[in-house]
Amino acid sequence: MHFARNIKFLRKRRGRTQDDVASALGLKRSTLSGYENSVAEPGIELLVMFSKYFSIAVDTLLKVDIENLTESQMGQLERGFDAYMGGSELRILATTVDNSNNENIEIVPEKAKAGYMTGYADPEFISELPVFNLPFLSRSRKYRAFQLQGDSMLPIPDGAYVTAEYLQDWFTVSDGHAYIVFTRDDGIMFKIVENRIREEGKLLLYSLNPVYEPYSVRIAEVREIWKFVNYISSSLPDPVIPERELLNTVARMKHDLDMLKQQAGVREGSTVKGPVQESGQIGEGKQGSEHEKGPTAEHDKEPAAAGEDN
Repeated sequence: MHFARNIKFLRKRRGRTQDDVASALGLKRSTLSGYENSVAEPGIELLVMFSKYFSIAVDTLLKVDIENLTESQMGQLERGFDAYMGGSELRILATTVDNSNNENIEIVPEKAKAGYMTGYADPEFISELPVFNLPFLSRSRKYRAFQLQGDSMLPIPDGAYVTAEYLQDWFTVSDGHAYIVFTRDDGIMFKIVENRIREEGKLLLYSLNPVYEPYSVRIAEVREIWKFVNYISSSLPDPVIPERELLNTVARMKHDLDMLKQQAGVREGSTVKGPVQESGQIGEGKQGSEHEKGPTAEHDKEPAAAGEDN
């Protein structure tokens, strides 16, 4: 059992003295000291009291060597993600550390994705991945970087490396946020997620590129979920034209189109006007004489007819 080492480690980690803990639990300091030094063992009622005091399950206090957990695993435990406490399935994450015992950020490049499908929980495989560190990220959380392939998440370019934080509690997935979702069949996917775990036992995955249709994955197929933090790329995304500039561009194009139409109309008129004008003058002359002739002839006939009547 690890109980003695665990309660001593947790007490010191939280900056408490033996007097502090003994007083909170209604014990004598010498009794607590005996538990920490394995001189005595507490009964079941006291085990439950220690569990409530440290907010850690009895099974964890007894069976897990808490002192040997990594900082990110310790952070998950202290934030309430205790597999024994929550009754959930324990997900073991293989990880690597640097010379100062700080967790590395492992990189999963495109060429290693096939191996990750089977080696994601294998410490030996994970230890062979390239690593780096970002000093501005929290040391109490676990991060990993995955290389993207394709254009489904444009404007994030193809080949970019997405850094993401390991998510222990999948119920905390927030709708509309980006996540790396690793499944048994489809492998590594970077998508915008809608959480339907409680209602339907699945996640809905959306691409930023509207060309791609959304689809769902059953939560039973999911192996890991990582929350998007940032991405690294040597390529700049395509520029997005501001709305005002876009409207001005459309207005200029419309003006240019109107000018082209006017010029085309002028050219069409000048080309046809020469021969039409000549024929028009001839036609107008003929029509003019006939028109003038008609009324004149009718006018001349009227007096004649009147004279005959006389």
